[in-house]
Amino acid sequence: MKILITGNMGYVGPGVVSQLRETYPHAELIGFDIAFFAHCLTNPPFLPERKLDKQIFGDVRYFDPEILNDIDSIVYLAAISNDPMGNKFEEVTMDVNYRSAIRMAKIGKEKGVSSFVFASSCSVYGAAEGSAKVESDTLNPLTAYARSKIAAEEDLLKIADDGFTVTCLRFATACGFSNRLRLDLVLNDFVAGAVSSKRIDILSDGTPWRPLINVLDMARAIDWAVTRDADNGGEFLAVNAGTNSWNYQVKELAEAVAEVVEGCKVTINQDAPPDKRSYKVNFDLFKKLAPNHQPIFDLETSIRSLYENLNTMGFNDPDFRESSFIRLKVLNKLQTESFLDDNLSWKWQNIPTLSEQY
Repeated sequence: MKILITGNMGYVGPGVVSQLRETYPHAELIGFDIAFFAHCLTNPPFLPERKLDKQIFGDVRYFDPEILNDIDSIVYLAAISNDPMGNKFEEVTMDVNYRSAIRMAKIGKEKGVSSFVFASSCSVYGAAEGSAKVESDTLNPLTAYARSKIAAEEDLLKIADDGFTVTCLRFATACGFSNRLRLDLVLNDFVAGAVSSKRIDILSDGTPWRPLINVLDMARAIDWAVTRDADNGGEFLAVNAGTNSWNYQVKELAEAVAEVVEGCKVTINQDAPPDKRSYKVNFDLFKKLAPNHQPIFDLETSIRSLYENLNTMGFNDPDFRESSFIRLKVLNKLQTESFLDDNLSWKWQNIPTLSEQY
């Protein structure tokens, strides 16, 4: 088996590489990443990419089709991966998260790739009142990031057939420790605030709902999707990936962190305008299709892992939201220091934009 993992040097990638190496010890695992965040390492016993057979540095917007020769499965993690980045780099977000994914899927299919796994998001439900959302419910994207995921899903549906299985995993909000930790995620932010300043300041009124999933459980879901048979969900599948027990209000997450971190104070902005990004999600279909790859981490375990690892790192920065733990800050710094252009390409590459090239 030969598996290509794009975007493997981000927050999710180290866990995915480790999971696939454990499940497929003799597989050829190849990473493909632009390396914006390669230096953002946190507590690794060794470089996570050593579990790969090969690491390729490249941009999914301009990849060489030859890298897809003899590939059996593509795991597409590459993304401009949150709302603040998507809002600032909207066109790049569409290029990376949508157009490049479709081009890679089409070329991969032509070259005999049999499985394409796309990291989608529950954010496609956007503002969603009422009962927990199922896959057939109306989508209501509020951000460029969510729109890019929907666009990719729609075009991947057209490509899937009996020889090319497509799985779009609509992940709940990621959380938990990684060897390339991000703190621009709600639970991770709360734990970092509790560790660094013994306080959690909720900027909203605390009532919005969020489904969460530990980053290592995301890797388990991807493991399942890599070899999913079309008889188990169809040639194309868009499925909510997470667990029903992980639907929480934001204030509940903060309170759970305060129970673990002694002396932590939680404040809520009662005067904040309503946060439109509120939704509960139903994960029954994922449980039915992937019974052996269900999430195994709970909220308390995830909080304690973050807490312990941050302490091990000697983390004590109350201004962490201005640090390299925040992905947008990393991109801004790379641009300020003239390493990246406005299109988020490395300046020495001198590569045309996607629209000019294709």
